[in-house]
Amino acid sequence: MASFALNEHYETFIKKQLESGRYNNASEVVRAGLRLLEDMEEARERWLNQEIPDRYAELMKGPSTAVPFETAFARFEAKHKTNTAKAK
Repeated sequence: MASFALNEHYETFIKKQLESGRYNNASEVVRAGLRLLEDMEEARERWLNQEIPDRYAELMKGPSTAVPFETAFARFEAKHKTNTAKAK
């Protein structure tokens, strides 16, 4: 059985999750976190290995579908501001 050392922040987080009644023990909390990490890593791999190459191929076939850098940057910046405002 593996054992891991967690800092106070994560110990407190786990305790809060247990107090919420959503989880029965610390192992359930950790497994839920690992499932989310696994999903995120799979999505990242899919993005890197499939979506980016597919989009690049589309752009090579039809460069007119490209978005100018300034437009793309403005969109990312607006999305970041929205996400930051939601987080507060």
